Amino acid sequence: MTNQNFSDEHVVTHLGDEYERFHGAVVPPIYQNSLFVFKDFDDLTKAMKDEQGSYLYWRGTNPTVEIVEKKIAALEKGEKCKLFSSGMAAISSAILTFLKAGDHVLSISNIYGPTTKFYGYLEKFGITHTNTPSMDMDIIESLIQPNTKIIYLESPTTMTFKILDLKAVSSLAKRRGIKTIIDNTWATPLFQNPITFGIDIVVHSASKYMGGHSDLVGGALITSKEIMDHLFYHEYQLLGGAMPPHEAWLLMRGLRTLPLRMKAHQESGMKVASFLESHPAVKKVHYPGLPSSPDYELGKRQLKGYSGLMSFELANNSFESVRGFINSLRQFQIGVSWGGFESLVISPNYGYNTKQIIKSGMDPGLVRISVGLESVDELLEDLDTALKLKPQSV
Repeated sequence: MTNQNFSDEHVVTHLGDEYERFHGAVVPPIYQNSLFVFKDFDDLTKAMKDEQGSYLYWRGTNPTVEIVEKKIAALEKGEKCKLFSSGMAAISSAILTFLKAGDHVLSISNIYGPTTKFYGYLEKFGITHTNTPSMDMDIIESLIQPNTKIIYLESPTTMTFKILDLKAVSSLAKRRGIKTIIDNTWATPLFQNPITFGIDIVVHSASKYMGGHSDLVGGALITSKEIMDHLFYHEYQLLGGAMPPHEAWLLMRGLRTLPLRMKAHQESGMKVASFLESHPAVKKVHYPGLPSSPDYELGKRQLKGYSGLMSFELANNSFESVRGFINSLRQFQIGVSWGGFESLVISPNYGYNTKQIIKSGMDPGLVRISVGLESVDELLEDLDTALKLKPQSV
C-alpha cells in the first residue's frame, strides 16, 4: 500500500511517525537543535552532497519538520513538500523559482492581497504582472504574452470564492509552456487536490485550517520531485524561510484533527450560508457549496467538500451599514485571519477605499466570515441579531 493509497485519516494520524525510530513515542519529539554533528568527516562530506536528503542544518532538513512534510505531500497527492516560516514565504519562493528579469506573470481574478503586492515589488527587477478579473478561458489566453512564465490562481478566489476550471487552466498553460501555481488554502488538501488536475505547484498558508488553532504561522509548498530538487537549493535555502521545528510540531498536532474539524466547518458553513441566503438584509452570498452558486456544478467536479469561509453582500452596502453590522456581532471576533477554531469577521471596506473595492470587482457591502467550531445555533442567532440592527452614522 503506497502513501497515495492511504486514507486521509491514516496520513494525519500515522504516516511518517516512525514509532520505532523515536523509541515508541506516540508523538514524535521536537528536534530543536540548529545543527547535526557527524561521527567522522567522511559522513559530513556525504551529507554535503545531498543536503535535501540529509540532516545537516536547521535551514535544510529537520526530522520533526520532515514528518509533517511527508503527511502534507501525501494529502495533496504530490511528490514533495517543503514547509516555510509563513504562507508568503512559500508563495514568494514558488513564484521566484520560475522567474528572471524580463518575465511576465498572469494572475486570475481575486487573489490574496500580499501576493499582489509581491508582484508589484518584483517590478523593480524587470518582472511584469497582469491580473484579469475574467474567468473566461478565451480572455485568459488572450492575455498571455510571449514572456509569460507563470499563471497564478486561487480557487475558490479570495473574498469572492469563485471557482476556476483547474483542468482547463493547466491544459492551457501546458500548451503554452507556462507553469501554474495555486493557493489551495481555502479547500485544504482534504477537499481539493490541484496537482491531480495538472497544476504544477500548490501552496498553503498553514496558519489557517491545517494548523487550526490560531497559534502558529507557516506555509507549505507541494510539487513534483523535479521542481523541488531545484527549489530546495535555491529559493528555499537561499531565502531562508524555513519553518522552525516547534511550529512544525504544532502543525503536526493540528493535522491530527483536520479531517474532523473540516467536517464540522463544512456542516456549520452550509447552515450559515443557507441562513444568510434567505435573510432579507443580505443581497448575495458567495459560497460555492450553495446549489444557487453559479459555480456549483464546476465545484462539485473539483471539490470534495466545502470549508467554513464565505462572504456575503449586505443589502445596505454603505460603510455605516458594514461597520454597524460587524461591531454588533458578539460570537464572531474581528480579525484578519481565518481557519481556526474561532469564528471571525472582516470586510475589505474601511470607509476610504470604496473605489478600490469596486475596481477589484467586489461590492462595498461585502463582509467575510470564517465559521468556527462554536455552536452553529448561537452563531446564527448572533448573525440574525446583527443583521436586524439599523446602521448608525459614523
